[in-house]
Amino acid sequence: MKRTAFTAIANLLSLSLSSQQFPSPKMEDSAAGKPKKSGPRQCCICNQKRAALKRPKTLEQICRECFYEVFEEEIHQVIVENQLFKPGERIAIGASGGKDSTVLAYVLSELNKRHNYGLDLFLLSVDEGITGYRDDSLETVKRNEMQYGLPLKIVSYKDLYGWTMDEIVKMIGLKNNCTFCGVFRRQALDRGAALLKVDKLATGHNADDIAETVLLNILRGDIARLSRCTSIVTGEDGPIPRCKPFKYTYEKEIVMYAYFKRLDYFSTECIYSPNAYRGFAREFIKDLERIRPRAILDIIKSGENFRISTSTKMPEQGTCERCGYISSQKWCKACVLLEGLNRGLPKLGIGRNRGVHNNQKDINPSNGTKSIESKQCGTLDF
Repeated sequence: MKRTAFTAIANLLSLSLSSQQFPSPKMEDSAAGKPKKSGPRQCCICNQKRAALKRPKTLEQICRECFYEVFEEEIHQVIVENQLFKPGERIAIGASGGKDSTVLAYVLSELNKRHNYGLDLFLLSVDEGITGYRDDSLETVKRNEMQYGLPLKIVSYKDLYGWTMDEIVKMIGLKNNCTFCGVFRRQALDRGAALLKVDKLATGHNADDIAETVLLNILRGDIARLSRCTSIVTGEDGPIPRCKPFKYTYEKEIVMYAYFKRLDYFSTECIYSPNAYRGFAREFIKDLERIRPRAILDIIKSGENFRISTSTKMPEQGTCERCGYISSQKWCKACVLLEGLNRGLPKLGIGRNRGVHNNQKDINPSNGTKSIESKQCGTLDF
């Protein structure tokens, strides 16, 4: 089942040219003798080689070599124009083994050598403890480590929090499991990045992901996240900034790049996420893209241009009293969710404004350093 869905997309996008290359001869041509034959369309960039695909982003018909070049050059320009990296920096690449992170690792490695970025690159993976999914994808990441020559660090939910996602789902079911996984994964990446002592964390979030997030934040009325979800660099006020080199890169083009380059990636969907709320926004974005390919970039542009009213009260950033992680509440969301799990009340931290902050008088928070390297949620006494 590996690569099946994404390979199908790449094949459809590539082979769609064949139905357009040879228009039917017109009836009037027969009167003049032999019907005129239309030759294969040439690449609109080099005008030398035969077009092999139609770019989903621009609808240009180009050859593979020109596609590789423009794909990589666009990412390079995003990096340069937004000053994402500085020479000598240590950069962790969030690696799941999927198409986005695999292509990101490959392209960043290539651009780093080609343009002399001067970066030290690392792969950082999170093992959520999902049998039959994450264990298989981590095998792909380990192969990527050897293929690209990039050191790999793996952190696990079990070590950090004392729980695996299999255990969490067994307790809470499939309805809210993505809430737990999203919160824990974000913090796990930061903790892993801190262990690697990196300067930034690069993630494979693409244009489709960002457009989905804009819509989700509007639907949820989440003003705080809406104001920052289109930023190419986030978390500058936190322990480790994150950047998104694929901010303007379409998911379909990432799929095609991985397919044509024959990159080693894992494409099975998470077994616990078929009914995730984000999935509905994703389907809506795909419908819009079919009608108007630029819709994805237009949604991102709209998100960038949103202005939050000065009268809107925004949460103040602080640190969690339990583990020292960034939080706008006394306890970070991970600690709140873990409190519920360890008390046998898994729904305790689900939903906005819920939590255990009013029941902390019988609990003595641990004192100590605020460094997220030295304080692990899973090892605290709940």
